[in-house]
Amino acid sequence: MDNDSTEDALAVIEADAQHTRRRFLRNGVTAVTGVLAGSAGLATATAQTGATIKEAAAATDKALTIPPWSKQPGALVGSRPYGKPSEFESGVIRHLRKTDKQYFSSSTRTPLQELDGIITPNGLFYERHHNGIPDINPVEHRLVVHGLVDNALSFTLNDIRRFPSQSRIYFLECSGNPGYAVYGKTAAEVNGLVSCAEWTGVSLKTILQEAGLKPEAKWVIAEGADGAGMTRSIPLEKCLDDAMLVYSQNGERLRPEQGYPLRLLLPGFEGNMSIKWLRRLQVADQPVHSREETSKYTDILPDGKAREFTFVMEAKSIITSPSGGQQVDGKGFHEIRGIAWSGKGRISKVEISLDEGKTWQPAQLQTPVLSKALTRFRFPWEWNGEPVVIQSRATDETGYTQPTLESLVAVRGVNNTYHNNAITPWRIASDGKVTHARA
Repeated sequence: MDNDSTEDALAVIEADAQHTRRRFLRNGVTAVTGVLAGSAGLATATAQTGATIKEAAAATDKALTIPPWSKQPGALVGSRPYGKPSEFESGVIRHLRKTDKQYFSSSTRTPLQELDGIITPNGLFYERHHNGIPDINPVEHRLVVHGLVDNALSFTLNDIRRFPSQSRIYFLECSGNPGYAVYGKTAAEVNGLVSCAEWTGVSLKTILQEAGLKPEAKWVIAEGADGAGMTRSIPLEKCLDDAMLVYSQNGERLRPEQGYPLRLLLPGFEGNMSIKWLRRLQVADQPVHSREETSKYTDILPDGKAREFTFVMEAKSIITSPSGGQQVDGKGFHEIRGIAWSGKGRISKVEISLDEGKTWQPAQLQTPVLSKALTRFRFPWEWNGEPVVIQSRATDETGYTQPTLESLVAVRGVNNTYHNNAITPWRIASDGKVTHARA
């Protein structure tokens, strides 16, 4: 682009920005003076407008007063060896369901409604455990690869780190997010078993090639070192595609609750298959049919049959602001924001409904839009103060569109626990209070 074109583009951007500023200022003044004029007449309105200006000036003077924290030195450098959030953000924590009776086989949920961007902080990444969190010494930990391979191998963590590394951004979601009978109050309670991170590790394909695969190899059985011996069967095609052995998350070593020192990561597949505390990979010619893929993590259909090996997490979205438990402060402009994701690839579009699903309007996708990662969306909205139900639906690059709960139940029945990717509706009352529209 030449200099003249650049200057023209910048001029247009600045003109748009000035127009936006003027519109907000004009709307604000109109709102004040219009109400005053309509209630007390022009003379009274003029007097009250003058009073309002004086109040605004006084508020400005107060805001410019030097606060206490600006009059003294702050905390010493190095006084917090590991950085922590501000004490004023201490309420932003993972959600633990109070209905759980014990916490060995349980979960905590990411506070989606409190977060921005697509990366979930490590301390807020959702958890799901089947027998607690093991305390593993990385020096003693080993990964064994055996079965239908040319050479059975045992790797230390240092051995794994010697292989060429890669970093990828992927979401991880529990297949029970949220189940079919959960109408939580907040976005965390409804869909908090999903998070997204930058994962660093080694391609699983590299490790399997190191061992050498026999022609009859069709599946890989992954086993964790936790007290549950969590075990899942994985199709070999996935293992040779984008599967990873990861040792770092968001730039630091895995947290214990995320599988330290080594976990499997299967992008787009249900979260329980990304085995944590990984200790064994057995190459086989058939699945092992473990407890976690027979009595658990199967979908019971209306005819009583079980739908097994439903690996992929389908397209989904949720509005995080405004969302359950929040308050819409007054009429006027508000930005509807949320996240969308799909285990089949990239999100191609997100649509917003403001009339309980009768009509839909396109939202703007925030870059980057990555495959099998969270994608942010936003939608400008002018609220008139009347009760309304808002909801979002996502479509991925395969053309699959997020369904309604009614359409899911019509096909799968009401006995399901897993793979509910239905639309989440939020109801906004005339006082601005936001609740789940199905609660």
